[in-house]
Amino acid sequence: MDLPMFYNETEDWSSALLLYDAALREINTKLEILNNEFKLAHQYNPIEHITSRIKTPQSIVKKLRHNNRDLTVENIVEYVNDVAGIRIICSFTSDIYRIASLITNQSDIKVLKVKDYIMCPKDNGYTSYHMIVTIPVFLSDKTVETKVEIQIRTIAMDFWASLEHKIYYKFEGNAPEHISKELRECADIVAYLDQKMLTLNEEIKVFSKDRIGEYHEEVASTYSAVVAETFGTIVEEQPTVEAEAAPAEDTSRIGRKRLRFGFRS
Repeated sequence: MDLPMFYNETEDWSSALLLYDAALREINTKLEILNNEFKLAHQYNPIEHITSRIKTPQSIVKKLRHNNRDLTVENIVEYVNDVAGIRIICSFTSDIYRIASLITNQSDIKVLKVKDYIMCPKDNGYTSYHMIVTIPVFLSDKTVETKVEIQIRTIAMDFWASLEHKIYYKFEGNAPEHISKELRECADIVAYLDQKMLTLNEEIKVFSKDRIGEYHEEVASTYSAVVAETFGTIVEEQPTVEAEAAPAEDTSRIGRKRLRFGFRS
């Protein structure tokens, strides 16, 4: 991944890329382990899927220029917090805070900054949970604390953000008023949908705890009655060609086999 031609710190930039790539790998591994552990303990996956990326050179340059910074590796490392980024997609808003807590409790991860756009959405309706963290990357001769931006959002939030991103770049940040208004209305719908889905999921969990035993007893009772009735039922079968041709003792054996427990064999 190359920066513009006027950039002359190629070797330093390659070293920085190595660190960012290693940091993404380490956090990805941590998240996979946490997700697998949660599944084992609770029979449930809080993480739907994970994506990661290194910011494009064009975006890095644009961000530095926006902040009136020169294009140097030192400025990139210090002032661009999201060069390495991970996005975690969940089913429910409750999972977002659960995962954020699990990440925070990792002993080697340091949380530098948090922006909760779920509790305080952006003006355009954007919602997500952002964390800037550092994770140690162990090289042969040193350990480097490397910054990574983590975004955690629901499937519905991610769908909305994907459309907003397309609109932003299509109109270079100046979308027509009616499109911006409809996008904001969609954000309200997404928030409502996430809340309804969370409420329904919580109701299902309560049902599972309070009613599942009763439900199983009801099903077992019905099943037992059907089976008991079946055990006492004999269904006469028409003899097969093989049965008609078989010796008497074989016919008796076939008949017993076909009527066992009232089911066809």
